[in-house]
Amino acid sequence: MLKQVADGVWVRQSEWVWSNAVVVRGEAGLTLVDPGIAGSDLAELADDVDRLGLPVVAGFSTHPHWDHLLWHSRFGDVPRYATAAGAQAATEARERARQMAAESASGIPLELVALLTPLPADGGVVPGEIVEHDAHAVGHAALLLADRGVLLAGDMLSDVLIPLLDPRRPGQVDAYEAALDRLGEAARHVDVVVPGHGAVAEGPEVAARFAADRAYLDALRRGEDPVDARLAQDWLSRPHQANLEQARQS
Repeated sequence: MLKQVADGVWVRQSEWVWSNAVVVRGEAGLTLVDPGIAGSDLAELADDVDRLGLPVVAGFSTHPHWDHLLWHSRFGDVPRYATAAGAQAATEARERARQMAAESASGIPLELVALLTPLPADGGVVPGEIVEHDAHAVGHAALLLADRGVLLAGDMLSDVLIPLLDPRRPGQVDAYEAALDRLGEAARHVDVVVPGHGAVAEGPEVAARFAADRAYLDALRRGEDPVDARLAQDWLSRPHQANLEQARQS
């Protein structure tokens, strides 16, 4: 079920890693941001969108990881955008993304995975401002909806995920800190942050998300294990160890 978090902004959360699909109303119609995850989620999201009574005019992928590259035929044959770097990375990794989608969730229309095009310079029909950075994934971008007081943060600022550095690219601690600086500037205009995974942050919780991620990164730089409640989840131990190793090599 869609939950409205601001004027013309709705969120639907999947059970799969608390993934958030976002629906944004623009002047021309609806933009779907990172819709997912399983086929049943996508079908139920399509039902929710139908009830809004407005056409889907675009999709937007915050970054080229498989769970942010999904689509359903009921959303329509409309442009699905990403940053130029994100669209290129998704195209290059399309077969791998489809394989991971097939292995990770059921009922996903695999033929529609990772069909992205670069967002036009003027943003086209996608509302808001793109905030691109180099943390977590190539071409990662947040979507700032300043007129609604909302920041769609992609895989950043989560209450369930630690900062996940890209293990394939060096310098990710610096890149992540720079991304938090950019997002922090954008967040001055909002009181709602929607992460790709986890609970929506509102009011004072927005600053707390930034503080938690910065504290985690500071501990990495010191070569220490962070005191971070998110690490109580056993499945995060492997990416956390990868983060520690990358920080040591920085």
